Amino acid sequence: MVDLLRAVVVGADRLGNIPELLRGHNIHITHHISGRDPSHQKKTLQLPSGTGLVILLTDFLGHNVMKTFRQAAQRQGVRIVACRRSVCAVQQALTQLGLPSVARGVG
Repeated sequence: MVDLLRAVVVGADRLGNIPELLRGHNIHITHHISGRDPSHQKKTLQLPSGTGLVILLTDFLGHNVMKTFRQAAQRQGVRIVACRRSVCAVQQALTQLGLPSVARGVG
């Protein structure tokens, strides 16, 4: 069994088909945070334990929230992907990060 990469997605109220795309890359969304809550701008924000990837959906995210999550990821040594909220943009960002889609077997 392949290990799943645990991800925190920040931005947007709805993710549409993005969770399905991420499953195809063996990425499991542990938390989806819209970024609307003012507490998401805390300077000492901690990502959930076991997080291996932070996905920032930039077209639905304020600058301060994005900066806070980027700094938290950097402090904890977690990889970061920043892109628009579209399946194509997320796919391209994951490929650039070196996370290609995993071939699925039939049956």
